[in-house]
Amino acid sequence: MIEINIGLIAEGPTDNRFLESVVKRTFDTISCECTGAMIVNLYVLKRKDYKTDKFVKLVNEASKDGFEKYGIKILCVHTDADFKDDSVAISKKIIPSIKSINKLGDEYCKNLVAIVPVQMTEAWMLADKDLLKREIGTEKPDSELKIQKTPEEYSDPKAVIESAIRIARAQLTQRKRKDLKINELYQPIGHKIPLEKLDALDSYQKFKNEIRFIYRKLNYLS
Repeated sequence: MIEINIGLIAEGPTDNRFLESVVKRTFDTISCECTGAMIVNLYVLKRKDYKTDKFVKLVNEASKDGFEKYGIKILCVHTDADFKDDSVAISKKIIPSIKSINKLGDEYCKNLVAIVPVQMTEAWMLADKDLLKREIGTEKPDSELKIQKTPEEYSDPKAVIESAIRIARAQLTQRKRKDLKINELYQPIGHKIPLEKLDALDSYQKFKNEIRFIYRKLNYLS
């Protein structure tokens, strides 16, 4: 039995709430492709203010912190693409982080796996619209909620979800209406969303392939 510790560093607390379960379940699923039985432990790593610290520095600090505290062997690094594809995030953030970490000492985890949703994490939340509507508490059609497009077509999927919440709850009486915020949706959707729904997204497929690449590098996968 192989036991492997994974670290996760995300842009913010809401990203962590959604990604924690998704990342753990994805690693568990791909671990089943390996030749031997594996146990995956996931640790969400704290980070300093994303807006004031440089990305590469943040990754380096998380790599060292996760290795020293938990013995992580793989570090998952999340950053939103904030673009129509992941090209800018990969070239400006992920590749420089990999180059930087490879120059550091043995007290750092050097196996990085990128998580780069297009345009942002909320697009992954739109991968299962029926689940999203259940969590919002509506049976309105996708077209009325304005969520009928494929998730990665939206330039601001967070705003799309916030708008869907307002549309869904606008006709409720004041007595039945409860102020629902998007922040309340990240964790339950992250726990419940079937990975098969995420498989339709190119950015999720790239994440899975990154895991397989690292597993092969570590000789867990042939």
